Amino acid sequence: MAPVTVATMFSFLWIAGAAYALDSAWQSAHATFYGGSDASGTMGGACGYGNLYSQGYGTNTAALSTALFNNGATCGACYQMKCNHHSDPQWCLPGTVTVTATNLCPPNSALPNDNGGWCNPPLQHFDMAQPAFQQIAIYRSGIVPIIFRRVPCMRKGGVRFTINGHSYFNLVLITNVGGAGDVEAVSIKGSNTGWQPMSRNWGQNWQSNSYLNGQSLSFQVSTSDGRTITSYNVAPANWQFSQTFEGQQF
Repeated sequence: MAPVTVATMFSFLWIAGAAYALDSAWQSAHATFYGGSDASGTMGGACGYGNLYSQGYGTNTAALSTALFNNGATCGACYQMKCNHHSDPQWCLPGTVTVTATNLCPPNSALPNDNGGWCNPPLQHFDMAQPAFQQIAIYRSGIVPIIFRRVPCMRKGGVRFTINGHSYFNLVLITNVGGAGDVEAVSIKGSNTGWQPMSRNWGQNWQSNSYLNGQSLSFQVSTSDGRTITSYNVAPANWQFSQTFEGQQF
């Protein structure tokens, strides 16, 4: 991947999210874990983020059940959770952990919802990266009851745009989104075009079928809390596929 280019007049460190309110009501769910002690098995995933280490998400991540995943629209959202000690004092640990939604926990209709089909609709379930799970529960438990709530995402740097695809098929992966964390809508503008809406291809990969080669690119990104940021001329006219560029932050 090419070095990140910061499309701002000054290079600085920006931490987003602390001031933005989301629905803070606690809800009930269950949590399991996957990916091994180093979370290497969590790489890739249905959000399209690829290497979660290099993308900055680390090991505090989770795969969401269908009821929470929302066909990829929830990718990037952040959840604070804690083990429900009142329901399971044997296996719960004190404290909380905040995770980012980076994957889908697929349903398994061959198993009952209360015995292996943890991610079947309509259950709210988090299959957490093992290091994150072990911050709130004992490994041997396997599955624990939790309470959770949406919280603002805190990110370093700006929103990142990785341009993949080819001419007439621009597939842009959007990562490192602060605030609400998820992405509801994206528009792209070439230096020779007006604003054009992009469509969600899968996860947080957004596509445009316009020919934009040789043009500087600007992006508008909207999140589920109704906020929109515009990053002008993020990618210079000589951008190449597979490069990543950094824009504004929420």
